[in-house]
Amino acid sequence: KNADSEQVAVYMANRDFVDHCDFVDPVDGVIVIDPLQLKGKKVYVMLSCAFRYGRPGEDVMGVAFHRDLFLMTRQVYPELQDKDKLTHTKIQHKLLRKLGDNAFPFFFEFPDNLPCSVALQPGPSDVGKKCAVEFEVKAFCGENQDDKTDKQSSVRLSIRKIQYSPENSQLVPAAETTFEFLMSEKPLTVKMSMPKETFYHGEPVRVNVEITNSSSRNIKDISLSVEQVTNIVLYSNDKYVKSVAKEETTDCVPSGTSLKKEYVLYPLLSLNKDRRGLALDGRLKHEDTNLASSSIVKQEVLKEVQGILVSYKVMLRMIAAGSVSLELPFRLMNPKPDPGTLLLRLLRLLRLLRLLRLLRLLRLLRLLRLLRLLRLLRLLRLLRLLRLLRLLRLLRLLRLLRLLRLLSVFKQLVENR
Repeated sequence: KNADSEQVAVYMANRDFVDHCDFVDPVDGVIVIDPLQLKGKKVYVMLSCAFRYGRPGEDVMGVAFHRDLFLMTRQVYPELQDKDKLTHTKIQHKLLRKLGDNAFPFFFEFPDNLPCSVALQPGPSDVGKKCAVEFEVKAFCGENQDDKTDKQSSVRLSIRKIQYSPENSQLVPAAETTFEFLMSEKPLTVKMSMPKETFYHGEPVRVNVEITNSSSRNIKDISLSVEQVTNIVLYSNDKYVKSVAKEETTDCVPSGTSLKKEYVLYPLLSLNKDRRGLALDGRLKHEDTNLASSSIVKQEVLKEVQGILVSYKVMLRMIAAGSVSLELPFRLMNPKPDPGTLLLRLLRLLRLLRLLRLLRLLRLLRLLRLLRLLRLLRLLRLLRLLRLLRLLRLLRLLRLLRLLRLLSVFKQLVENR
């Protein structure tokens, strides 16, 4: 991405960086500068993680709903170390080789305590408002890093920190409870289980329900729902509970009978569009996203620093002379990509390199066009000179003709005398 003034350009192989629980992918890339346009200014690159709510610059009673969770700035130009010491990845080596001497590498490592990218879906009337944890890479130029940045000479790139599902555990989620009613000797037993702890986005969530009704009550209006629980833990402990999938059944369990059945729920963003307050995985411009993945907080990290925490649970509800409910937590996450996605990254790199070659070709074409224009201008000048010479010759001829006419007139006058 280029700055409007074309002083600075940022090249990155990808904009998604994965938290593998034990380590996080580093942020790396290359910055290309135009030394002539910089006019002695320095170039910096900054990695930031911010929690924000509302429009930019909006505040309530002097308190801005914006907080930088992480901020790191590094000087890229003039370089403080050799390029070889600052180059950490093969991608950077390739980009530096292709982009030339005015390209400089940058490299950042995420600290362990940062959250993943999350955004709350605004309602149709919430124009410009946003509640999100966002990451950004910003390149800018100035006399020092504290200078006020000019939009024309800076580049902002939104990036995402995402988390894939950890290795499949053998844990099978299950919950069981008993309810005792007045005037009933035996209880109602409800069991709920799931085949696995982690489900992937787009995958149906299967729930096994087992109800043994030994009580004297009749069970009816059985319903199941997947609920998304969002905790805003930075400024306050606000909690938002939203149902993202629901199934209401006509199943009933009369007294002295039992029910054993599997229910299937589909927690999809496509079924919950325009619902205000739903937590989504952070999105980049013009890209689709999904429901927010379950937050996995490391043991040594404070929850308050995470900004927004997301979890999921299945709620089972029924009516038996009153409301009876049972909940079972689970995880909803993205699967680890196949090795084939590495090929996709390589393809992206190849596309980048092709784009760079195309840019170079375009520059060459522009130069050729300029040369052709210069040649045309020279030709035009020559033609003008030739025309001028012809005009001069014509003028000389006209003068000679006038002289000849004058001589002939003079001769006639002499002869007449």
